[in-house]
Amino acid sequence: MNIHTNGISLFYQVSGSGEPMLLLHGNGEDHQIFTELGAKLADHYTVYAIDSRNHGQSQKTEDYSYETMVNDIFGFIEELDLGPVDLVGFSDGAIIGLMLAMKEPMLIKKMALLGVNLKPEDFTEESYQFVKETYEETKDPLFKLMLEQPNIELEEVRKVVTPTLLIRADGDIFKPETYINLLATLPNATLKIMNDHDHASYISNQDMLYPHLMDFFGNN
Repeated sequence: MNIHTNGISLFYQVSGSGEPMLLLHGNGEDHQIFTELGAKLADHYTVYAIDSRNHGQSQKTEDYSYETMVNDIFGFIEELDLGPVDLVGFSDGAIIGLMLAMKEPMLIKKMALLGVNLKPEDFTEESYQFVKETYEETKDPLFKLMLEQPNIELEEVRKVVTPTLLIRADGDIFKPETYINLLATLPNATLKIMNDHDHASYISNQDMLYPHLMDFFGNN
């Protein structure tokens, strides 16, 4: 399905029944990374799996910024009169979820942030060099985005009282301190570490997060 919001067309897939839950994918992906997980969540929620602008079947634009993508999702929720919603965001989707909670705290009941970062400096040195070299070779604006954004100060997230589940892989592309600091700063956060996984391996085409998410969201 398509919806027009914030001046563009966003593609999304809806399934299930119950309270609304948004699934937001990461950089360079689309909603299909959540196919297996979404199918299970749809037994309990109305699941909206969205393609971000410049991804999947959503409209391509010249605007590559997290702030704009936050406004896209805000508009999506408003257009469909969904709020407040539960939200699961991976990587870029987690950044969008966190920034949305900072901007419009009443729109999100609970959120799971998978593989989130606050700044480009949160990359491990090896991961940052990979992103930098890939951008130099390809000039892909999605890689440029990761080199320049987001720019969220740790103190700015202290006001986010939304119950939050932080999830990171033990082999993530972001430094462990990122999550330690977030856990200490977010007032209502818990942390789950996925052992023997990299940034995306426990998410892409996987349903292994299902029991952890149900433990968290199922206590609404």
